[in-house]
Amino acid sequence: RFTRAGERKPSGHHLFDQECQAHGIEHRLIKPGRPQTNGMVERFNGRISDVLSTRRYVSGEDLEQTLKRYAWLYNHHIPQKALHHQSPIAVMKEWQIKRPELFTKRVVNHTGPDIYKLIIPKKILCF
Repeated sequence: RFTRAGERKPSGHHLFDQECQAHGIEHRLIKPGRPQTNGMVERFNGRISDVLSTRRYVSGEDLEQTLKRYAWLYNHHIPQKALHHQSPIAVMKEWQIKRPELFTKRVVNHTGPDIYKLIIPKKILCF
């Protein structure tokens, strides 16, 4: 949502704000005129779109499982340039060592993509 005055805090009156509040999600607004931030979101959405276009889904549960698998793969095994070519989980583990007070659970990295391939049918991994 675009605001002329450049407010950074959600009003709380918008339906999306209310949904976020109902689910305990912090809704943040980006600074107006910051295409870099929006570009990161759009790039991630494009990756999700590519994953979803690789096959047909027989049910909502099938689609949900594919999205969960991709999120797991993305977070645990895909290095990100913005994170100095590390996966998000690897960076979280470093943060947990430096700032343990920010975490309520221990960050755990799971086994690599080779094990993951055994669980997921090969046709899903056509990213």
